[in-house]
Amino acid sequence: MAYRILIVDDDEELLKMLRSCFEIKGYTVMTAGNGVAALKEASKSPDIILLDINMPGLDGMEVCRRIRDKVSCPILFLTARVEETDRVNGLLSGGDDYILKPFSLKELEARIQAHLAREERHKRDSRFRFYGGLAIDYTAKSVQMGGESLELTRLEYGVIEFLSTHPGQVFDRERIYERVCGYDAEGDSRVVTEIIRRVRNKLKMYTDEEYIETVWGMGYRWNG
Repeated sequence: MAYRILIVDDDEELLKMLRSCFEIKGYTVMTAGNGVAALKEASKSPDIILLDINMPGLDGMEVCRRIRDKVSCPILFLTARVEETDRVNGLLSGGDDYILKPFSLKELEARIQAHLAREERHKRDSRFRFYGGLAIDYTAKSVQMGGESLELTRLEYGVIEFLSTHPGQVFDRERIYERVCGYDAEGDSRVVTEIIRRVRNKLKMYTDEEYIETVWGMGYRWNG
């Protein structure tokens, strides 16, 4: 599976160079030339984000603050700033690492690979999760409630897997549909409403706990 990398920088030449470099290495590359565009692209679930700090208007730190509670992937700042206060503020805003400009592509790729490997280890350590009496086995793609296996369709399980691996985060129907059915799937995102209704009904056979919460006007989130 190709990793999805989002690169945000107002330097068009740098964006072109980094896009070419990482596409050659097999990454799926998304780019944004300013903070506003970065907010939109970040909603497409990248695996890692390279985020320039010094951008006009909405700078990198503000972008990071706005998306940090919506994305769990590593965020690496690209910056020429070297002051300790800048580093501290960046980490407090939700960043995971700094890459100082000018940087070597070899070092940048090594940092990216290290963060992605750390994320993979975290996922492997979390292949089985318990939420009260609910147990989700992500390897076997099965869900049990009180020791009883739930009979779920592929899409019903897909919704549970996606939401439960991002507890507390709110996703609209379109984002859930894309992740569960695929970016190229043809259909109507309103099907998500029906899938979630079915999942809730199956869970209600065993518990009154509301695992999937409706956030009115926004979407759904997992109550873990």
